[in-house]
Amino acid sequence: MSKKITYTDGPIGEVEIVKDSLPPPEDLVFKEDTVKITIALSRKSVDFFKEKAAELDTSYQKMIRRLLDSYARAHQYDKVSGTKQDR
Repeated sequence: MSKKITYTDGPIGEVEIVKDSLPPPEDLVFKEDTVKITIALSRKSVDFFKEKAAELDTSYQKMIRRLLDSYARAHQYDKVSGTKQDR
């Protein structure tokens, strides 16, 4: 078990101010390069993603896109070395 920390209202000692390392909100909004396609998926798969998306308050299309992106990253090969890239 870890040592219990006791907090007091007294001085806390020397303090070091650290610069904010988080990016500004405008750097978090980016547009991915996307391509619109037509694809036929099974009703079962679409229903699954729609149900999960509703539970998570997101878009089922975004969930499918991220799943495909994740799969592609996991199986992508480096064209130069001919080896599988790390995730």
